[in-house]
Amino acid sequence: MQIPNDNLQKPTLQNALELGLKQDEWEKIIELMGREPNFTELSMFSVMWSEHCCYKNSIAWLKKLPKDGKHILAKAGEENAGLVDIGGGLGCVFKIESHNHPSAIEPYQGAATGVGGISRDIFTMGARPVASLNSLRFGDFEHSNTRNLVKGVVKGIGDYGNCFGVPTVGGEVYFDESYNINPLVNAMSAGIVELGKTVSATAKNPGSKVYIVGSATGKDGIHGASFASADITEDSAEELPSVQVGDPFMEKLLLEATLEAIDAGCVAGMQDMGAAGIICSTSEMSEKGKVGMKIDLNKVPTRQTNMKPWEMLLSESQERMLVVVEKGKEAAIEKIFEKWDLNCAVIGEVIAEEILEFTYNNELIAKVKPVNLVLGGDSPVYHRTMKEPKYFEEIQKFDIENINEPNDLKAVANQLVSLPNIASKRWIYEQYDSMVQVRNQTTNMPSDASIVRINGTEKALVLTVDCNPYYIYANPEVGTAIAVSEAARNIVCSGGEPMAITNCLNFGNPYNEEVYYQFAHAIMGMKSACEKFGTPVTGGNVSFYNQSSDVGPVLPTPTIGMMGLLQNHENKMGIAFRKVGDLIYLLGKNVNDLASSQYLIHHHGVKNSPAPYFNLDEEFDLHQLVREVIAEKLVVSAHDISEGGLFMNLLESAMINDLGCDIEMKDDGMRMDALLFGEAQGRVIVTVKPKHQAAFEALCKKDIVPVELIGSVTTGDISINGVEFGRSRHFKTVYDSSLEELMNAN
Repeated sequence: MQIPNDNLQKPTLQNALELGLKQDEWEKIIELMGREPNFTELSMFSVMWSEHCCYKNSIAWLKKLPKDGKHILAKAGEENAGLVDIGGGLGCVFKIESHNHPSAIEPYQGAATGVGGISRDIFTMGARPVASLNSLRFGDFEHSNTRNLVKGVVKGIGDYGNCFGVPTVGGEVYFDESYNINPLVNAMSAGIVELGKTVSATAKNPGSKVYIVGSATGKDGIHGASFASADITEDSAEELPSVQVGDPFMEKLLLEATLEAIDAGCVAGMQDMGAAGIICSTSEMSEKGKVGMKIDLNKVPTRQTNMKPWEMLLSESQERMLVVVEKGKEAAIEKIFEKWDLNCAVIGEVIAEEILEFTYNNELIAKVKPVNLVLGGDSPVYHRTMKEPKYFEEIQKFDIENINEPNDLKAVANQLVSLPNIASKRWIYEQYDSMVQVRNQTTNMPSDASIVRINGTEKALVLTVDCNPYYIYANPEVGTAIAVSEAARNIVCSGGEPMAITNCLNFGNPYNEEVYYQFAHAIMGMKSACEKFGTPVTGGNVSFYNQSSDVGPVLPTPTIGMMGLLQNHENKMGIAFRKVGDLIYLLGKNVNDLASSQYLIHHHGVKNSPAPYFNLDEEFDLHQLVREVIAEKLVVSAHDISEGGLFMNLLESAMINDLGCDIEMKDDGMRMDALLFGEAQGRVIVTVKPKHQAAFEALCKKDIVPVELIGSVTTGDISINGVEFGRSRHFKTVYDSSLEELMNAN
C-alpha cells in the first residue's frame, strides 16, 4: 500500500480498502469526524474497527449470552477478564483468547505471545496468575506442515509459561485436516485476587498522569489486529512483521512491579496493551471513564529509531501496560518500576473533554472521540445472513444400520488407543511445568478437570477447557451445548461446583453464510446450556477468518473454558480405579449410538453423521447425582464417558494403577460396537467400595438417573461382556507412545 509521506496528506478510499475497511465504513468515519481522516487517524480506525477488536459481525449474537450470576463481580465486556467471587474475600479472574493467525505464520512466537497476552489480562486486574491451560488444533499428520506447527506451538507455550513461572495445568489437543494450514491456539489463564484490590481498565480524574510501563515499543505486531481479521493465504508469510515477539522474563518483572504498584495504592486504572496497542488502551480506558487523554508520542520509549506516529500507536509490542496513576503517587510508582528495571514513562494526562489528542514533534497528528473507535460505541454492528450448510444433507442420510459391526473388537480398541485425538498427550504436557508454585493437585492424581490449590485456604479452583469440533460440525447448536455440558461434567466429576465460563469462538469467514449459520447456532446452544447449569459467560473472544484457500474453513470450534470451585481440596475426585474388588457403576443411560464418534470417523471413515445422543435435562440431573455421591463420600473415582466411549473410559481409569475390570452389562438390544465405542452423552462411571454399596444404591434410588452395577475392579484383563481385551499395561504402552512416535516420524 502507498503510505502518504505527510501525515496530513489526505488518504483515499483505496487506502481504506487496503487497510481492511469497507467503503461504507470509510464513509461512516467521515460522517463521525465531520471531515476526512488523515492517515494516522485512518490507521487507528482500521485496527479498532477490525473484527478482532470491535466484533462487528458477532456482537449482536454475543449479547444474547447470559452474563448475570450470583457469583459474578465483573460481567463480560466490563473489564479485561471475568471476575468471580469464590468466597473468603477472594476472587478468581479468568479468561481465554486465541492467537491463531500469528501461530500459523510463526508458531513459536505466536503461541508464546498468546500465553503472555492472556496472562497480562489477568494481572492487569490485580490478580496473581496461578494456572494456565490451552486448547490446540492441528492438521493431519500426513500434512508436511503439521509436525513443525506442533513443535513450534508446544515449545512456545512451554518456554513462555515455564520462564514466566505459572503452571500449565491442563488442556486439550485435536488433529484434523481442516486445520492443516490454520491451526488454533487458544490460551486460558486464571488468577487469584483479594476483593477490594482489583483494578479497573478505566481512566478517571482529569489531570491524572498517563504512563506507559514495561517494555519499549517496537515495530513488531503492527496491524496485528487487522492481520487476525483476514483469511490465511499463500501470501500470509509476508505478514510476518505482524507477529509479536515475547519476553517471558520481562513479563515476570512486569507482573511483580504491577502488583507492587497496586498494593502501594498507585494505580487508578490500568489496561494491557494487547491488540491495537496504544490506540486501543487509550480509547477503551477513556470511553469507559467518559473522559479523554492528551498523549505526546515523543515520550513513548521506543527500541527502534525513526518510528512513525502511526507505528507507535498501532504497535503490539508485548509486555506493556497503560496506567493512569493516582494523583500524588507519581514518584512512588516511578520508584517501584525503577527497582524492577522497567520503563515507566509519563506520556500524557487525562482530560475532562471526551476526546483523544495525539501529538508528535509538537504537532497534533490525530484527534478523535474515543466513542467513535470502541466496541459498544460507534464501531459497526452487522447482522449477517446465514443458511443451513449443504453438508447437512449428507448428515441426514446417516443410518447406523449401514455401518458394519467389526469382528475383531480388540483390533478396533488398539486402533482407537493409538489415534492422535485419543492417545496420551504426554509428549506435549511433559514440556510444560505443571508444578511451579506447588498448587497443581492433578499431576499425581489425574482427574477430569485440573485442580489448583488456593494458598492459605482449603479451597481449590477446578478448571477445564472443552470442545469436540466434530459434534459442532454435525450440529452447531447441540454440539456447543455438549461442549458446555462436558466442561461442567468434568468439573463435577472432579468434585467441584461449576461457576462460570469464558469462551474462544473459532470459526471461518463470517461473510460465508454457512459459516455464519454455524456461529449463530453455536451461540444458541451455548446460551441454553449456560442457563441450565448456572454458568454465565464472563468474556472471551471471537476468532473469525480461520480458513485457507487450500482447505476452506476449519471445523467450527467454540472452545469452552470453565472454572469451578472445590470448597475443600481434600474432597477432590480422581479418575483412577483404586482397589481390587471395588464396584463399578454406570450413571446415565446407554444408547445405541455411534454418531460423530472417533470410532465411526476413523475406523469406518464416516465423517458426516449427527451429533451424539444428548439431552440437556438428563445431563443436568446426572450432574446433581454425581455431586451428591461425591459429597457423601460414597465413591472413590469418577470419570465421564467422552471420546472413545466406554472402552476408553474404563481403560483410562484402569491403567493408572495397572488394574483391570470385569464388566457385564445389559445390552438392551445394543450393538457391541455402540456399547464399547459410542459417544452418547450424559454418562459417568464411578467406583464404590463394597462397604458403601448399600448406602450408594439407597441414595441413587431417590434420583431419576439410571444407575447400573456393571462390574468390579480386578487385577487381570479388561473384560467387557465376554470380550477379553488384555491387560491395561499393554494398551498403556500404545496410549503413551503413539503421539510421540508420530511426532518423531520421518
